[in-house]
Amino acid sequence: MKNYIQPGEVVGVLAPRDVKSGEGVLIGSLLGIALNDALTGAQVEIQRRGVFTHAKTSAQAWTVGAKLYWDNTNFVFTTTASGNTLAGTAAEIAANPSALGVVLLDGAVR
Repeated sequence: MKNYIQPGEVVGVLAPRDVKSGEGVLIGSLLGIALNDALTGAQVEIQRRGVFTHAKTSAQAWTVGAKLYWDNTNFVFTTTASGNTLAGTAAEIAANPSALGVVLLDGAVR
């Protein structure tokens, strides 16, 4: 096929802020986990699908399969839908309090 470019699991974007490898990156409706460090406006590769350990809202307990949202103000995953972007689901139980949770990103653009 002449118009095929790539699978789309990893895409290159311009970093909307200074990011470190492993941090979440949201641009519009495109969410992924940074594969490299990047300064604002520099190229960063983001992984759109997979299972990741990532910062979460500490004061929340997660159950497996709970819907998770990206909080683009605090740069954490949360179960709070209001004002946040649907991102995926919890892949493991996370306690309240706890700083990290295991997130399954499905790669869907919402």
